[in-house]
Amino acid sequence: MTSLEQAIDLIGRLTRGEKARLVRDIVSQLDESFPGIDSRPDVCGGEPCVVRTRIPVWLLVQTRRLGASEADLLRAYPTLRAQDLVETWAYWHAHPADIEQQIRDNETA
Repeated sequence: MTSLEQAIDLIGRLTRGEKARLVRDIVSQLDESFPGIDSRPDVCGGEPCVVRTRIPVWLLVQTRRLGASEADLLRAYPTLRAQDLVETWAYWHAHPADIEQQIRDNETA
């Protein structure tokens, strides 16, 4: 069995959350672009948001910190997809200081 076949077999045994984390980590290692995250001055004041949704990255990060699971987020925001969360977490890990500042800014607003 090749390494790739072993990896595919192992992936098949992971939970949905573990698969999401694996994809996030792989994506972050391959590329620093985040096609599912957009930042435009005319949308949410320029804060990075999930494409198609206007849901800011900082909001999802803070909601997760407050105890919401990925399943909770997907239920609460029906326009979100699991891949959106993968890209959100990857973006957060690539830009932690920016997201922390946005959380602080929005807590005092």
